[in-house]
Amino acid sequence: MRLIGNKTHGDLAEIAISEFINQYMYDFSSTHVGKDLFRSKSQEEDIEVLNEITKKKFPISLKAYGVGPLQLSTDKDSRMFPMLEQEGVEVIGRDRAQTILRAPAFAEFNDTNVLPLIYDENPKRCNILVFDYERAATEVNHIERVPGGIGRRKYPVYQFHNSVGDYICEVRYGDASANALQRGLWTHTRKGLKYFESVTGGWIDYSHNLVLVRLFSQSLISSKRGHQAALAKIQEDIDLLEPLPWN
Repeated sequence: MRLIGNKTHGDLAEIAISEFINQYMYDFSSTHVGKDLFRSKSQEEDIEVLNEITKKKFPISLKAYGVGPLQLSTDKDSRMFPMLEQEGVEVIGRDRAQTILRAPAFAEFNDTNVLPLIYDENPKRCNILVFDYERAATEVNHIERVPGGIGRRKYPVYQFHNSVGDYICEVRYGDASANALQRGLWTHTRKGLKYFESVTGGWIDYSHNLVLVRLFSQSLISSKRGHQAALAKIQEDIDLLEPLPWN
């Protein structure tokens, strides 16, 4: 997906994961919410998943990032950083930290299921990770304001650490008018690795699929009739693939 474009690989991941659920997870169905519905979204979801047995729906926010900094929430209403500023430059102690994390400013993230799709381009490997927010929130023992203007960091951030000083996550500066990368709740897939669980059982090696890139490019300049014929052939191939172990 990265071969097609740096600015489109996240959108491609969204439709791919949604289709994966529909094709291979037989007790679930998925709908791609899409960017056009952004203003009507109640949360930061990209896809909505339905449990066909219980009929329960739940949103999932997909994040396609390179290994390193990872945004967990854009905090589009800019509530997290102003709240932390009211606490001063440092918060010490688990009880005070828990009070902050239970505040309404952090409630939106608590209700969002984040599924990060992480890639490491140099060794060509990828990983699907889940951030264990419940464990992370429970272990926060120290919150510290780190000033801007140090190294490559232009703006201040609030960093969250556990009782032995290990990095957990951070809240970046940025008001509601700032772009999404200047605000919100972030973590790091190297520094905060202990707070992730791998859905794929660790890193998976991959190679460039130039055939897929050609398929995309030719699809864009072919007719609807050609699309329907290609879909029929692709579905035949999907039907031949071995079922997933949990089905």
